[in-house]
Amino acid sequence: MTRPAAATSNAPVVIVGAGLAGLTVALQLAEQIPVVVLAKRNLEEGATAWAQGGIVGVLGDDDSIESHVRDTQDAGAGLVDEHAARFIAEHSAQAVEWLVARGVPFSPDPDGPLGLHLTREGGHAVRRIAHAADATGKAIHDVLLETVRAHPNIELRERWMALDLITSRHLKRDEPPQCYGVYALDIDRQRVETLPAAAVVLATGGAGKVYRYTTNPDTATGDGIAMAWRAGCRVGNMEFIQFHPTCLYHPQERSFLITEALRGEGAHLTLPNGTRFMAAHDVRLELAPRDIVARAIDFEMKKHGVDYVLLDATHLGELFLLDHFPTIHARCLALGIDIARQPIPVVPAAHYTCGGVVTDLHGRSDLPGLYAVGETTYTGLHGANRLASNSLLECVVLGRTCAGDILERGATPAPELPAWDESQVEDADEQVVIAHNWDELRLLMWNYVGIVRTTKRLERALHRIKLLKTEIDDYYANFRVNRDLLELRNLVDCAELIVRSALMRHESRGLHYSRDFPQTLPVSFPTVLLRSHRNGKKAKTYGLSG
Repeated sequence: MTRPAAATSNAPVVIVGAGLAGLTVALQLAEQIPVVVLAKRNLEEGATAWAQGGIVGVLGDDDSIESHVRDTQDAGAGLVDEHAARFIAEHSAQAVEWLVARGVPFSPDPDGPLGLHLTREGGHAVRRIAHAADATGKAIHDVLLETVRAHPNIELRERWMALDLITSRHLKRDEPPQCYGVYALDIDRQRVETLPAAAVVLATGGAGKVYRYTTNPDTATGDGIAMAWRAGCRVGNMEFIQFHPTCLYHPQERSFLITEALRGEGAHLTLPNGTRFMAAHDVRLELAPRDIVARAIDFEMKKHGVDYVLLDATHLGELFLLDHFPTIHARCLALGIDIARQPIPVVPAAHYTCGGVVTDLHGRSDLPGLYAVGETTYTGLHGANRLASNSLLECVVLGRTCAGDILERGATPAPELPAWDESQVEDADEQVVIAHNWDELRLLMWNYVGIVRTTKRLERALHRIKLLKTEIDDYYANFRVNRDLLELRNLVDCAELIVRSALMRHESRGLHYSRDFPQTLPVSFPTVLLRSHRNGKKAKTYGLSG
């Protein structure tokens, strides 16, 4: 076994993930302390760059903090933490101003607040979404990434994947739990290194790839959630997986999201025969929150036996669509769909993980030295369903408070950390086990733990997940790690968390709809799962639910 890494008093902060949350933390920290940012694929491949709609900013004269909080609570179906919603709403204008100051090219409007054009999305009472046409995430990510690349105090490591957190139990010390760093795989060299850290920040995004159909990029494998869970942190509200109502239905493009802003500007949902149907499901029609629209589409598809529904924006006019939605227009046109003259075939797809690692509003987890920001977390903001465009806002607001807390607390010397031990493993002779289990997991989650659930389906899913987990853990224990194995290991952990959380909720609320419990309880609470490593005993799972 290799000797332990040397103790150091100036270890960097290690940020796992290079999306908006991670880059925000990095830029806030780097003026005072060194930072290492890990990206398991290329830096441009994270979920931030895929975000089309925009970022909430309470900026207009017709808007207010109270209105934004109320809309967030309504979308969250009674499980939003009001303090979290209010804190983030109060800092929304500062978040947009911070991005503007860094050069993010938001769509302009000379008459708009801050000179910005504001759009409206489902669940919002007024126009409050700052956007860069229909590619807001990419515009934000490109600007911040350029700044981070040029910063002398930030080290970017592409194609590096965190395996696990290094905690007190690795040191075999009789002391309160603490996070001291991460084990990370250099994917190109296939070598695991020990990275001591003044603090570790998980900003790895969600777990959308646990489902067969998703709008998420390949990076969304729940890495941060799984690592924090294995390290003993609480995880909350994992049953609430948001299915975006409108993902492009096309044989050549299965993960292209059609932004909610298109419906915000007046696009209609219809059956393939042209009949509108949202009036039968909600008085807000196409501007109802995402969970309602997604369930409505799922219901109509099953009722009529169709593979998709249509999103019709032809009445908005070609010039308007080219000006406001150039990315969607170009992508669809390349696939033979002229959205100015043809409706767009769409289906729901897994989009956003509303639960995650339990943190406070400074990104602090249960484990001292470990922080988490963004989609990886459960802060109470999203409740049982996320309000459109609150995700980018959460990344910026809490990314900045997280960095502030790290700077305020200061760094403590890291002890000598044990190196990664590969003395008992060998190279895998074949990868078919990983590929087969990956496909099986995603298919069973889609079929049994989707938009509409039953207790029997959930129990069947949990039974199979346990078998898959045993196979994957055995493989992990005997063979050298690679990215595919690590991602599969994380996904099966997240799948189990989703199913266990869903089984605990004996009601239908927000994104969780159960045929066995179709009613919404008058009072309900978040679902919180806890894990214990005390005295070397096998971990236990339990929690609280309405």
